[in-house]
Amino acid sequence: MRATVIHGPNDIRIEEVPDAAVRHPTDAVVRVLLACICGSDLWAYRGVAARQPGQRIGHEFLGVVEAVGAEVGSVRVGDLVVAPFVWSDGVCDFCRGGLHTSCPVGGFWGSPGSDGGQGEAVRVPYADGTLVRLPAEAAGDQRLLTAMLALSDVMSTGHHAALAARVRPGVTVAVVGDGAVGLCGVLAAKRLGAEQIIALGRHTARTDIARSFGATDVVAERGEAAVAAVRELTKGQGAHAVLEAVGTVESMRTAISVARDGGTVGYVGVPHGGRAGVDLGQMFERNVALAGGVAPARAYLPELLADVLAGTIDPSPVFDQSVTLDGVPDGYRAMDERTALKVRITF
Repeated sequence: MRATVIHGPNDIRIEEVPDAAVRHPTDAVVRVLLACICGSDLWAYRGVAARQPGQRIGHEFLGVVEAVGAEVGSVRVGDLVVAPFVWSDGVCDFCRGGLHTSCPVGGFWGSPGSDGGQGEAVRVPYADGTLVRLPAEAAGDQRLLTAMLALSDVMSTGHHAALAARVRPGVTVAVVGDGAVGLCGVLAAKRLGAEQIIALGRHTARTDIARSFGATDVVAERGEAAVAAVRELTKGQGAHAVLEAVGTVESMRTAISVARDGGTVGYVGVPHGGRAGVDLGQMFERNVALAGGVAPARAYLPELLADVLAGTIDPSPVFDQSVTLDGVPDGYRAMDERTALKVRITF
């Protein structure tokens, strides 16, 4: 089979790799219909996050079950399924508590020895605890499939940020970051009943999506100017809830600074840069709370899927470019150069 591998910074290739196959009785094999490139994949592409030469890459996919191990009971051959970006057994204390990302036997797609999501098929460990079945009739609806693909990571991660920031009806929310996760954070905040949603971003095409997702205001400034703009929009008080979806020192500093005294920052951007801009002194003095981390997407998939199927939310607009498997290297370049927001891969 063919799949995406990374050999070093700016070196993404499509190569022949061993066929995905059932190795353990709890495995399933999924033939991929849709996958995508994530903003977090760019850290490896840029050489910021280390990868072994020839390592598989990609962690968002949906497809059709091609084979199952003897102990798999929740999915069958022929089922349409989506996978969260981490596999998990579904039965450990952490999984039962909704923190599937801490499952002792869990793992990330594309880690050494595992299949990546950007390939023709994927071996899924612990299929019963990982895969979520989708309606079979959705297979012919590309918009719906694309919306459901977003649940594998970016929509679930935006939702995690909103929950961590304690978004609730009537509050003011600020979203730092205009990438796919930040935009999905806007959608999640709207879904949870936020009254005012301030999107911080400079790219019109992206902030237009933010407005369509529910943003009431857009702040294009950065740094201290952004903080001043948010303060002006909130009568000098700041936002009750702040969603940080970038992970840089500057973005975290901005997120903490635009929070209202007593507010909460929900962070889901992969941290880069030492302490990542966290000023404990400022947080202590102003009673600003910080929560978040890697999103347990498997815990959120059922409720978010129900809303996608009901038409309540539609995160599909975050995908603004599509490529085939052969076009994946071009897709990485487009996202790295910010000429694409999020690239979908079709098979």
